[in-house]
Amino acid sequence: MLTYDMEARGALPRYEYIYRCIRRDILSGELASGEKLPGKRALAEHLGVSVITVGAAYDQLEAEGCVEAVPRRGFFVSESVSSPPPAAAGGEGGPGRESVDEWRLDLRSGRVDPALFPVGVWARLTRRALAESSPALLRSVPHEGLYELREAIARYLRGSRGLAADAERIVIGAGSEQLYLMLGQLFAGETVAVEDPGYAKIREVYSRSPLRCRCVSLDAQGMDVEALRASGAAVAHISPAHQYPTGVVTTLQRRLGLLAWAGETGGYIVEDDYDSELRLTHRPLPALAGLDREGRVIYMNTFSQTLAPGLRVSYLLLPERLAARWRETLGFYSNAVPALEQEVLARFISGGYYERHLARLRKTCRERRAALLAALAEGPLAGRVEPEDSGAGPHLLLRLRTEESDAALKERAARMGLRLAFLSDFAADAARAEQHALVLNYAALSRERLQEAARALAGLLA
Repeated sequence: MLTYDMEARGALPRYEYIYRCIRRDILSGELASGEKLPGKRALAEHLGVSVITVGAAYDQLEAEGCVEAVPRRGFFVSESVSSPPPAAAGGEGGPGRESVDEWRLDLRSGRVDPALFPVGVWARLTRRALAESSPALLRSVPHEGLYELREAIARYLRGSRGLAADAERIVIGAGSEQLYLMLGQLFAGETVAVEDPGYAKIREVYSRSPLRCRCVSLDAQGMDVEALRASGAAVAHISPAHQYPTGVVTTLQRRLGLLAWAGETGGYIVEDDYDSELRLTHRPLPALAGLDREGRVIYMNTFSQTLAPGLRVSYLLLPERLAARWRETLGFYSNAVPALEQEVLARFISGGYYERHLARLRKTCRERRAALLAALAEGPLAGRVEPEDSGAGPHLLLRLRTEESDAALKERAARMGLRLAFLSDFAADAARAEQHALVLNYAALSRERLQEAARALAGLLA
């Protein structure tokens, strides 16, 4: 019988912890190909969880091809799964310490609660895709991505973001980082301006590409246009819907100013629309690409946040003038996203499941945001912190009334089992960055865990 320490799961939902543990044992070879897994009811009783929890874990394993369901016999480890080479020190390998049991509370991770992933629907669509499209799934995928997925994304963008999108101008990539690298090759030799403070991975990837990277400051309206001009950049990478980590929403006036900069200089804007689906108050401003009349905006988004980080699918919507250049310059690359994953995602979007999933996700995030704001206003942190919330995504800034440095607070928090991130962690020059602004991600935490987080932060500041 499979035995896992359920107390070691940390903040992970039970089903995801069980799924990760079984997947680790399959990949390590501890569970051999063809081996039968325990029945759902038997494993549920053994681990002290519900049958639904075990069922969700098994469904996820089946959707990934780790196990196969045999009618009236149960679940078996897939014959096609082979053990990977041993992970290097510090690498990823199943539910290691940091991912499962190192942190009592992780307030840094920006992911949405994995328990909200629509496991049942995804598994059903996967089986249907295999049954109906298996010959097509064995052929090479076009370098831009599967047409069915590009067309589904184009229809979604036309309806949800008001963009004049068509499948021929969409490129599918295996995660945002791959697309950053490809943009670096498309604009090789130019200078790209990135937001400061901002998501460090963007700086890191562009800095290792054929681009020169310059950090440009933000103000309350978004990227500073005059600072952008002074940078000499030909490309600006911005997140106007909800900048991470400041939460700034680029105003309409500033958006028009950025478009004017692009038109005057012949430059391009990469509109990273990450998190735009999780606007929790009011309607989001129109996408910058929808205001573009000169073909200067490259629209970019990902499914990693709204579905799952492990779903490495991101995409670009290129302006007409760049689409041909992209094919000529980068069309030799093979598409790195598996055909099955693209087919299932296309069906998920086209069938209306994605929009229903987003509605559920927004509802849950609103509830958790309200619970967090109440805990901050009425609990032990009342009067000791000042939340700054734009309502534009699943995190907020929490300004702490303390004289202690961010580094000292983080070190002491780590000893308490708290994983924290401050605004200074995202600045290009941490020494000159604003202090005492905690970036608090709440989307993955239940109401009870949010209350626990408020008590833990109060203890930290005591």
